[in-house]
Amino acid sequence: MFGMPGHWELLIILFVGLLLFGHRVPGAARSLGRGIVEFRKGLKGEDDDDKGDPDRLEKGGEKKD
Repeated sequence: MFGMPGHWELLIILFVGLLLFGHRVPGAARSLGRGIVEFRKGLKGEDDDDKGDPDRLEKGGEKKD
């Protein structure tokens, strides 16, 4: 019956999609970038509370309570 769409069909679909949703693309890319940054921070285990207050850190790098 129907096969995979060819190059021209994919380009037309992409063009129509950009016409319909083009104004949302920058916001989606921005939120995707922020999500990736937050994910990387989570993997490293960085926390904003640890930065900028060296007096609260012990020699081993752990926070004093």
